[in-house]
Amino acid sequence: MQRFACPTCGRRAYFHNLTCACGHALYFDAARMVMRNEGADCGNRAPIGCNWIGEAGGLCRSCAMSRVVPVLNVGNNIQLLGRAERAKRWVLTNIANWHWFSDDDPGPRPRFLMLSEETGGRAEQITMGHLAGEITINVTEADALIRLQRRQELGEQYRSMVGHFRHELAHFFFDRLAPKAGFLAAFRDCFGDERADYSAALQRYYQSPPVSSHDFITPYARSHPHEDWAETVAHLLHLVDFTDSFVSTGLTMPGVPTGFAPYAETDTDRLLDIATRVAIAINDINRALDNEDLYPFVLTPPIRRKIGFAHGWMTAHLSQRA
Repeated sequence: MQRFACPTCGRRAYFHNLTCACGHALYFDAARMVMRNEGADCGNRAPIGCNWIGEAGGLCRSCAMSRVVPVLNVGNNIQLLGRAERAKRWVLTNIANWHWFSDDDPGPRPRFLMLSEETGGRAEQITMGHLAGEITINVTEADALIRLQRRQELGEQYRSMVGHFRHELAHFFFDRLAPKAGFLAAFRDCFGDERADYSAALQRYYQSPPVSSHDFITPYARSHPHEDWAETVAHLLHLVDFTDSFVSTGLTMPGVPTGFAPYAETDTDRLLDIATRVAIAINDINRALDNEDLYPFVLTPPIRRKIGFAHGWMTAHLSQRA
């Protein structure tokens, strides 16, 4: 994520800030990717701290994508929704670097169903997923303790709200890319035939979860080609974004060129080589503090090939004809 500044005083403005230390209000202009001191309030500015500029209808372009939200006066749903929407704004800003859902992207936008297990009565079971342009997100997992418990129960190395949005949006990206000339044939050559029975594949996975494999970025990616794609795209976004955050702070190290722009890089191998260097360096720092590794995954040649496929299509989606 790039660094932002207050237009009035020049101080650093963090992505989610509502005000600057100089006293001026801060508004994020998602169309131009800059901070402003004036703008129309998003309707969610006061309730959940959304600092994006409001557009037609009173909501910003991120909040407007949430077609369903939890009952906010129940439990801590308003805090959970605020954290989940904050993660969504972060991810949408990342992918706007590749012109997804930007003003020059004519394609459809996803519709988010932001649901909570806490309804004021009996707790509901919510399955996150994507279907026909609708993405269901369980905001209950914005509670860090609950998310940690489920991460341990499911044996996952990563489980975060940002990760959930990246994974589920990847399914949406597949539907956007599938009509493009040559996509499906190339996808099946790389990931397998996505027409395989999805329900049966997931049933087999949960009955007997597979162990890690050098061909798949996570064990869950082995369950079905659709999930392999979604996990691969999510990890592509992880890698690009933490590398972009590293260079945006002005940090340098051997092997990371001055002025390197991860979102503008078209050579996947170069991008992954540099991201790996950054990950190893930060892993070492985390170990010095007895924290978990930033990125505990190994990018084997088969995995790099899949990331390369995803990278090519994700970055050039506007230039690919249907």
